Amino acid sequence: MNTVDISRIVVAGTTSGVGKTTISMGIMYSLRKRGLKVQPFKVGPDFIDPSYHTLVTGRQSRNLDMWMMGKKGFLDCFVNASYGADIAVIEGVMGLYDGVSGRSDFASTAEAARVLDAPVVLIIDTEKAARSVAAVALGFLKFDKRLKILGVILNNIASDKHARLVTDAFKSKLKVPIIGIVRRNKKFKMEERHLGLIPAPELDEKNKRAILRSAKLVSEQIYLNLIDDALKQIPQIKITPDRVGKGHLRIAIAIDQSFNFYYIDNLEALRKQNVELVLFSPVTDFQLPDNISGIIIGGGFPEIMADKLEHNQSMIKSVLKAAVDGIPIYSECGGLMYLTKSIKEYGKGQWKKRKMVGLIDADTSMNARLTLNYTEAHSEGSFFGHISRLRGHEFHYSEIENIASDSKFAHTLKRGKGITNKEDGFIVYNSLASYMHLHFADNRLPERLVESCQKYLRR
Repeated sequence: MNTVDISRIVVAGTTSGVGKTTISMGIMYSLRKRGLKVQPFKVGPDFIDPSYHTLVTGRQSRNLDMWMMGKKGFLDCFVNASYGADIAVIEGVMGLYDGVSGRSDFASTAEAARVLDAPVVLIIDTEKAARSVAAVALGFLKFDKRLKILGVILNNIASDKHARLVTDAFKSKLKVPIIGIVRRNKKFKMEERHLGLIPAPELDEKNKRAILRSAKLVSEQIYLNLIDDALKQIPQIKITPDRVGKGHLRIAIAIDQSFNFYYIDNLEALRKQNVELVLFSPVTDFQLPDNISGIIIGGGFPEIMADKLEHNQSMIKSVLKAAVDGIPIYSECGGLMYLTKSIKEYGKGQWKKRKMVGLIDADTSMNARLTLNYTEAHSEGSFFGHISRLRGHEFHYSEIENIASDSKFAHTLKRGKGITNKEDGFIVYNSLASYMHLHFADNRLPERLVESCQKYLRR
């Protein structure tokens, strides 16, 4: 086992929407410009923000989530992804202390910082306050003294006068340094859609360059030299990279503009099972790859390109034939929507309905209600087999309707909403399609999926 000095820092906010992603990218940009190899992370179940980290750092960002991964999976992910990096930058989720419940900080940014023994940089949005900002900072500093908050970054500062009012309040009440004063700038506003930022892979080169310019501009307003000494004193972490086997089983992975919500660790967990991952696009490819023994269709935005998905009848027929033949198909959220009979969305005063694969006897309807939960389920009957505490999350603006009365479900939810009546995971042939996103830190999941693919191969 190698012992590696890996500096690490957590970027946290007082609430959601204070600019964590923008400022995290600024910090990452600044560190990379120093010649450092920066490994980015995102706390919580987020598929979109990590794509921006990857754009800035050139290294694949990973998710760290105590609810889905457990402490061992959490640490395994951190140490494996950090191998070869000089510093890890971990963007937090929601407010610093926000987790699964109000009684503890379980699954919060604060817990992530404690488990990693990492110092915290706190971002405060100053848009509607001045001296009160110091009071907010004081409360965060004293709320849990186990955390080491190294400094505060003031975001949305309107003017020199505004900056002076806030910094004077800090000088009179607090010892924690201000390590950044980021001016209000409309250029920092990144394009969004209903689930948040548009995933970076969907951006054209012009928008990608604009993101990098914003990161550069933010980096020039952050004073990381003020915490350099503290970063050098962080205890070492022992890091040993996992070995990846050579693939002998081929599983097709849908990746394109419509389907790109994947935990990279899930894909690597499959590679460790000696799986070769073969990429395909339901939007542009005409058929599934040859010689495959399984299919995974992840989350994303099939509603955005529903017309192109509908018109690609050759791919629809290919997926439907594979399902009928008994190939294991695992789909999550956007993948679930694609496998239903249709996707219906309201726009410009009328409903538009696009036909999809039709494997699942139900329809998808887009709506304005956000479903956002951690999930926990009892699972039975799919290729995952019996699992009493299956943990994941759900995040979508759609619902499944016109569900056939004889539909079979794999998951009974103890926590979360699911598809209908606390049930999730349609079972059709050897296919499983659910709203629930899963993390393969639970080793049973990739192992049982691969076993099902092997059975198909041997039949």
